[in-house]
Amino acid sequence: MGAVLALVLVGVLVLVNIVGDATSQAKSQADDFTKLVIAGESSKAYDDFLDPALQKQISKESFVEGVASLDMDDTCKQSYNSVNVANENDSKSADFAGVITCDGKTIDLGYRFEGTDQLKITEIKLRPAS
Repeated sequence: MGAVLALVLVGVLVLVNIVGDATSQAKSQADDFTKLVIAGESSKAYDDFLDPALQKQISKESFVEGVASLDMDDTCKQSYNSVNVANENDSKSADFAGVITCDGKTIDLGYRFEGTDQLKITEIKLRPAS
């Protein structure tokens, strides 16, 4: 009985560690991406974080112009209202929803990251809050 309980505890600890690690990696990716777009480095954000399939749907020029139209500055800070991370068959996904709050305005954000080793954005929403 004690050996079975020990194995169950080890299994739970491994599972918690895997989910925690995936969450940490995904949050770091989301933070890094958001910091780049706030800082006006949208071209780098596009190159480094958008999945190639999403890059085929959104040109770099239109992405950069769209982010620039949000007129973000160093007063802007992100916060996530919802973070959902899944890990299935070595494939990870993470969904983020939240806001970027700047002096005088709020921007809704939504990202979906997917991947195995490196997570890339497969879906994105950045628009003025209504």
